[in-house]
Amino acid sequence: MKLKSPAFEENQLIPPIYTCDGDGISPPLEILDAPTNAQSLALIMDDPDAPNGTFTHWLMWNIPPQTHEIAENNIPEGSEQGTNGAGQLGYLGACPPSGVHHYHFKLYSLNRKLNVTSNISRSELEKEIDGSTIEKCELVGTYSRQ
Repeated sequence: MKLKSPAFEENQLIPPIYTCDGDGISPPLEILDAPTNAQSLALIMDDPDAPNGTFTHWLMWNIPPQTHEIAENNIPEGSEQGTNGAGQLGYLGACPPSGVHHYHFKLYSLNRKLNVTSNISRSELEKEIDGSTIEKCELVGTYSRQ
């Protein structure tokens, strides 16, 4: 399984449109070779370089396993989003206070659909994912304020 974006390459700059310096919309993502036995996919985007510890930018789960693309500023039908580190539902664009930060888009293929609420924390979602993960992959983008 592999996660890519047509908007940026691995360990390269996330375009400003997907950050607080632009429109703050979610970037397009491409999912390749998800396991055929997956029942759902989950996505966690976070920033481990945040000054107060890892900051959650996006939680999404119950992504249909046959999904090959997550369109810009969109989520696949049937998917559910959780609350980000700012207490808002959905995607929160990169917005580092200083320096270059690394934004990790972690994709998990799961052997079940998750039955969790939208106010679940990242750590709680990770616990749900932990016992159900078939495979995991990651895409990292960078950003520093303009």
